[in-house]
Amino acid sequence: MTAPAPTWGTEIEPVDLDGVAFRMYTQRPRRLGGLLDYAARWADRPHIVQGERVVTFADVRAAAAAAATELTGQGVGPGDRVFLLGFNSPEWVINFWAIVSVGAVPVLANAWWSPQELDHAVTLLEPALVLADARGVRIVPPGTATGTWSTPTDTGDRPRPTDPSDAENDAAVIIFTSGTEGHPKAVELSHRSLLAGLQMLLHITRRLPHQVPDDSGDTSLHTGPMFHIGGVQTLLRAVIVGDTLVMPAGRFDPAEAIRLIEEWQISRWSAVPTMASRVLDHPDVATRDLRTLKALTVGGAPIGAEFLARLRTGLPGVEPRIATGYGLTENGGQAVAASGKDTTNRPGCVGRALPCVELAIAPSDYSDGEILIRSPTQMSGYIGPGTSPNRGPIDADGWLHTGDLGRIDEDGFLWITGRSKEMIIRGGENIAPAAVEAALTKLPQVSEAVVFGVPDPVLGEEVMAIVVADAGTSSEGLADQLKGQLASFAIPSRWQLRTEALPWNHAGKVDKAALVAAARADLTSVPDGAS
Repeated sequence: MTAPAPTWGTEIEPVDLDGVAFRMYTQRPRRLGGLLDYAARWADRPHIVQGERVVTFADVRAAAAAAATELTGQGVGPGDRVFLLGFNSPEWVINFWAIVSVGAVPVLANAWWSPQELDHAVTLLEPALVLADARGVRIVPPGTATGTWSTPTDTGDRPRPTDPSDAENDAAVIIFTSGTEGHPKAVELSHRSLLAGLQMLLHITRRLPHQVPDDSGDTSLHTGPMFHIGGVQTLLRAVIVGDTLVMPAGRFDPAEAIRLIEEWQISRWSAVPTMASRVLDHPDVATRDLRTLKALTVGGAPIGAEFLARLRTGLPGVEPRIATGYGLTENGGQAVAASGKDTTNRPGCVGRALPCVELAIAPSDYSDGEILIRSPTQMSGYIGPGTSPNRGPIDADGWLHTGDLGRIDEDGFLWITGRSKEMIIRGGENIAPAAVEAALTKLPQVSEAVVFGVPDPVLGEEVMAIVVADAGTSSEGLADQLKGQLASFAIPSRWQLRTEALPWNHAGKVDKAALVAAARADLTSVPDGAS
């Protein structure tokens, strides 16, 4: 079977969306469901590799067709929300495509959530069904309808149900991102959003469907969660260009990553700085043949000249192709990109705007302004109880207020200089301090809590808590009580316990700024690992 006829172009024109003229491609695909047809071009090529399991494009396509038929039989149809709760696996990929194929909306739950966090999300979104792996099914709220976690052997010989719609502004996927107010926020992204982001990246890399030769396709190491926006972007791109995605068997382990690069002759890897740093620090990196790794994309934080030098020394095969970028879930992912040449010439910059993206800097109370993004990739809004999507930080003129601080130089390159929001970014995971504070103050022995991020050389930031608690309280005891209430990555690893009340500022509020500044200063003189 041949791939579908090209519907992807490079010409851009303004298109009115709710009174705002967004830059959009004139020739563009409209729905995600049609992308899986491109997998037929790669047929027996390995698509997902994990441990001893090798699943071909044909396997994924057939299993997704069978799973889609089963979903239809359970009454799932266009617009229905279906939770996808699991860690990276071939099954995750199959179930994602099955949901998309029937026009339903996959809700990408964080597999690290606590039962309470999942219960909140299920209550908020009222899914028609939950598909969960072995770990996830144990925390699905009682009374919630569940379906089969389909496997690559569930192929059958049934035709794949097709999405009957061509409306590009319909909801395509819901992804959660941590908000500064507490519970993770449900971000609704349309078909237009995800496809516009995909088309821009394929455009600048000259990998649009009609530009891809039959021998195209890289073997890529995929170490990020599929339930993050970067995982979705990777999956969509892979079926267009024929990429083999090699996944670790479980949690990220630098020794396993090094082994997989050598064994599968990995040529591409998209990583957060934490993962790349752990590989560079591992003793095996100097003894294994990693020369097949030619392209490394580092995201999640700006990368400076020192880190770039470490990468080029430790992974010489990637010279000079170390790329980076910047984006956020509310913008459908990547908004700017920097090539390997850009990162060499301008270490620390995150790149220039993608073809349909507009950037601006708004005045702020800080030395640099707030980064604004206007793009067809932006979210439809946050989903709240019983409401239509709430546009949140997107203003009437279509600008997404990111909460990040930066500047744009005379050549159009974006530099991120800080965050005006309080979000903690630990190893690529966003953590809302308010949510951790709320969990702490619910504990009977805790009366006050302040939570914030502190620098960490490996993870970027670690979670620290200053807690007013009863005498005799231990940080280990508090951490144990938070298990099951918070995702494991959100539980503080740095603690300062006290029995006296926290100081107030002139406005009668806890003087968080002073507490944070003092704690961070103290940490510079405390041995690593101390509380």
